[in-house]
Amino acid sequence: MFKTLLECTGARIGRRQWLGTALAGPMLPAWAQAQAPAYPARPVKFIVPFPAGGPVDITGRALAQKLAELWGQPALVDNRAGAGGMVGAELAARAPADGHNLFVCSIHHTVLPALNPRMSYDIERDFAAVSFAARFPVVLVVHPSLPVKSVAELIALDKARPGTLAFASAGNGGGTHLAGELFNMLAGTKLQHVPYKGSAPAMTDLLGNQVPIMFSDAPTALPQIRAGKVRALAVASVQRSGLLPDLPTVAETGLPGYEAYSWAGVLTPAATPRELVTRLSADIGRALAQPEVRQRLQDAGAEPAPGSPEAFAQLLHAERLKWAQVVKAANIRMD
Repeated sequence: MFKTLLECTGARIGRRQWLGTALAGPMLPAWAQAQAPAYPARPVKFIVPFPAGGPVDITGRALAQKLAELWGQPALVDNRAGAGGMVGAELAARAPADGHNLFVCSIHHTVLPALNPRMSYDIERDFAAVSFAARFPVVLVVHPSLPVKSVAELIALDKARPGTLAFASAGNGGGTHLAGELFNMLAGTKLQHVPYKGSAPAMTDLLGNQVPIMFSDAPTALPQIRAGKVRALAVASVQRSGLLPDLPTVAETGLPGYEAYSWAGVLTPAATPRELVTRLSADIGRALAQPEVRQRLQDAGAEPAPGSPEAFAQLLHAERLKWAQVVKAANIRMD
């Protein structure tokens, strides 16, 4: 009987303890929320490592404007250009990890480690991935006088005249340069690289037939394609672009497995609390879902593409490995 009574008493105590925990449980998050400081508590800074006006800057500004409305706090864009994006990255890596310092990175930051192994920061170790933000399609275009109308014809022409054809890019080691070198690797072509200081001067020389081929960012290529001044052969991404829905991909038209595009995403210093990273990722997703933000990015030749912190971290790692192979194979050096 003593044992039975003890078991019953224990059961009653256990139920009381469980009931108290169950009742208190739902109250804890509300209490914790009441005690936690509001976020953001002050203006949030978006460090953009490129000059104003480019696709990465436009992405950062579109996000900052919409997030300021959602947060009820200013969101400021701080352009810190230099050294191919390293100046802004170094500044962002040293910023306080409190969720008020965000870094708008690009494909360049996954290529730079292969170009400069002695950098003062590590893009994966020193940052926490927050969210992918936008893709910038790369388009393969040629001067109308070049006698090719498809990727397969371009490959055949190059192999018939190896080393005589050249392609322009927006700069050494950038996304459009790497797109061309990846093309050479997979197609076995010998297109010669001609780097320019930006997409605009590269397109000027393509229009003047100073160089017959260009791997171009979509914002630069679209007006010339629509005006009939250049011939678009294919888009470099794995799927067709909504900006040019009738244009096939490189993979579709003669080079299976090929994929290249530029992009922008958001990072924050590595020590930023995980709950803030999760909150920021959700807020960026909300901002990118707004019709006016999507339209602004699409007008700039970008495709909005939010993603989870985990997915973006995986992309950073995969891009770093992929482009390191291309840099090595093409023997790309920093200017």
